[in-house]
Amino acid sequence: MSVSEQKQNSYVFQGSIDKPGLQVIRGEGIRIDVEKNGKVHRGIIDAITGAAVGALGWGDSEAFQVIEEAARTATYSYPPKISNKSSEALAKYYIDRSPKGAFAAALWTTSGSESNENALKIVRQYWLERGLPNKIKIFSRESSYHGFSLGAQSISWNARVEPYQPYLIDREKVCFKIPCAYTYRFKKSDETEEEYAQRLVENLEEQIVTADPDTVAVIIVETLPGSSLGTTPPPKGYLKGLRQICNKYDIIFYLDEVMCGTGRCNPNGKLNCWENYLGADEAPDIQTVGKTLGSGYVTIAGVLVGPKIRDAYLKGTGIISGGHTYASNSFNCEVALGIQRKIERECLTSNIFEMGNIMGNMLKERLFTTDNIAGDVRGLGGFWSIEFVKDRKTKKALDPALNIGPRFQDYCFDNGLSVMGMPGNPDGSCSDRVLLAPAYIITKSEVEEIVTILVHSIKKFSENLRSEGVW
Repeated sequence: MSVSEQKQNSYVFQGSIDKPGLQVIRGEGIRIDVEKNGKVHRGIIDAITGAAVGALGWGDSEAFQVIEEAARTATYSYPPKISNKSSEALAKYYIDRSPKGAFAAALWTTSGSESNENALKIVRQYWLERGLPNKIKIFSRESSYHGFSLGAQSISWNARVEPYQPYLIDREKVCFKIPCAYTYRFKKSDETEEEYAQRLVENLEEQIVTADPDTVAVIIVETLPGSSLGTTPPPKGYLKGLRQICNKYDIIFYLDEVMCGTGRCNPNGKLNCWENYLGADEAPDIQTVGKTLGSGYVTIAGVLVGPKIRDAYLKGTGIISGGHTYASNSFNCEVALGIQRKIERECLTSNIFEMGNIMGNMLKERLFTTDNIAGDVRGLGGFWSIEFVKDRKTKKALDPALNIGPRFQDYCFDNGLSVMGMPGNPDGSCSDRVLLAPAYIITKSEVEEIVTILVHSIKKFSENLRSEGVW
């Protein structure tokens, strides 16, 4: 009997090919019911909301009303030919709730990967509009992740993209790797945080000069990295330094906030993560967003462009040719707008910033007072990570072959908690880690539940690793 003639257990071509894997049944608030191996586990606390997607939590009745109304009133159109009022309204909403003058226009897509693909095309056309076709080089950071599609993976530098190297944009003449900003591991013991940031900026400037500034198009960084590095905040002065370098050499400053943006990590009850580190006059020229924009109720992401970008197009052709079938889709935009209005009305962005920081501080207090595999707890607002290590003092990474991150994810699930567990980098530059990104509606008592389960799980999991002789 051939493989194809055997009983087929799954018809979805993703994850484990012949297994349906975990299947969500329903959700309410911060809890989900999930089927695993035929058994439904009820009331699992969703501390990651898929991939940092959820803002309103699950089963929100007002979100359902927004969806129903949008479904009744929205009519599909192909946006380059016939646009719609909902996409305009959502664009103005986002721009108006960002620092004055930061952004001038927006394009709506259906995923973060698609947003980064579109942003790359915007970068290229910008330089053509300005009559500078030789500015083609793209600088992005090691241990970065910008999406699942090939263009987005071309600007990502991590082990997951290496098998697709032959299909990626030229990584010798077009895409260049710059050091990541990873204070926990790469700041020298005799450096201040500001000195470390300055060293990174000076290193970048050297690379730009070597590459020839007249050929460098864009610098792309995640404001607060996600799965590939584990929510390590930029060192003090780092983003400001990047902005200054871009100004000095006439380079586009491009921030990826697909995971960390749209209210997950904003200190002012607004939308952008970079407002923790930059002033309005230091805003990115291009920014990609997604995830919590639709809060999991609709598939939407976007690209925001600053006045500099828009003005160059207006002074040039004034046209963007073509577009994706579901770009700036009326239904998607109307639902996202309704969701964002509720988030604003109920001050949920302020809530997740406060509750998330409480969660992070509680984890630090409870994990570092006992012996376990937790080496670092880092993050901001509603986006946190715990990096696991073999030795807390030396920061020695765990053996990647042990697959600790995914194993711990399964262990947490059995204890009633959904998290994202990521394996360590093969070169040991970042050890296994677990990510947390709860819904914006989370309460202090629910934070306590997450922390209690997580600390208990780390304690017991550490004991198991010790009995295995690997820690």
